Amino acid sequence: MKIASIETFSTRYVGLVRLTTASGEQGWGQLSTYHSDISADVLHRQVAPYVMGEDISDLSTLGDLLDRTYEKQHKFPGSYMCRALGGLDTAIWDLHGKVTEKPVCVLLGGKVKSLRAYASSMKRDITPKDEAERFKRLRDECGYDAFKFRIGAEVGRNQDEWLGRTEEIIPTIRRELGDDATLLVDANSCYIPERAIEVGAILEDNGVSHFEEPCPYWDHDATKKVTDALSIDVSGGEQDNDLTSWKYMIKNRVVDIVQPDVSYVGGIERAMRVAKMAQEAGLPCTPHAANMSLVTVFTAHMLAAIENAGKYLEFSIEVEDYYPWQRGIYTDYPTVRDGKYHLTEKPGWGVEINPEWLAKSAYKVSVLD
Repeated sequence: MKIASIETFSTRYVGLVRLTTASGEQGWGQLSTYHSDISADVLHRQVAPYVMGEDISDLSTLGDLLDRTYEKQHKFPGSYMCRALGGLDTAIWDLHGKVTEKPVCVLLGGKVKSLRAYASSMKRDITPKDEAERFKRLRDECGYDAFKFRIGAEVGRNQDEWLGRTEEIIPTIRRELGDDATLLVDANSCYIPERAIEVGAILEDNGVSHFEEPCPYWDHDATKKVTDALSIDVSGGEQDNDLTSWKYMIKNRVVDIVQPDVSYVGGIERAMRVAKMAQEAGLPCTPHAANMSLVTVFTAHMLAAIENAGKYLEFSIEVEDYYPWQRGIYTDYPTVRDGKYHLTEKPGWGVEINPEWLAKSAYKVSVLD
């Protein structure tokens, strides 16, 4: 099973990867979302030259292949290399799933199961009342019993989206959804530690159980101050792709819950390494999956396989208007019933790529000479 070609189909927002072996086996993966056309260029220029012709028959050697490829570009460490590597990695997992006729979660050592999902809101331009109303609608329609909403402003330098919104939305959501609902919040790197701790006290008073990325994610010392000061779980890590940084975060208990993003960190194999490090430290792993591209599918398979899986699968509720580019990429889009996402026995990732979407994307190919 030697890599013979790597094809990319990309837009600015999302990019797919089709990998073909010399013997004709194929698998589909995905580059990280956002500026995916750039990640496609990185894949062809800085990844493909080092993996063409490589034998991918043995999944246990995949980590070594990814590491060697990453190291070949040691002058360009960071996000784009990982976003490109993730496209290769996820295509290889899909290929093996199809060859063996097994879902990826089974290849990872897990089993097909149902996963509790939380309804994940991306919106800050929504009033507390309107957010509560749509949460209640989703509760009634899909059975959600856990919900995440946004507080502060994204990388807001201690500012709110508008004055008083955070102080209003926290008790409003609790009051409207009742005591039985599990509530989570995401500050998206908004606060300095002192303000994050003040907000955290409001969260504690309202029974919120999960405080995500309270401080600028790159400032581990700031986040740890919040983690140490609060009784509720502080989570983070979605942006982090450097495994050395992950080792530091986990060793020093910067957060209570680790949240690697499969696409940002460089694929399933690297995300599993983060989960394993967290498991050895006694920390749960609830991966980040904030849109309905293939990343939610990847994350579901990962959660079904790791021993320290967190309580939920993040499930974006912004399908219609917030991320219009999500539409039509593949068929059998994940759905939530009775508050859960139900994995299937279909091989690989268990989805079919939409040829109409491919026809509208930018195409590039790298082939074995």
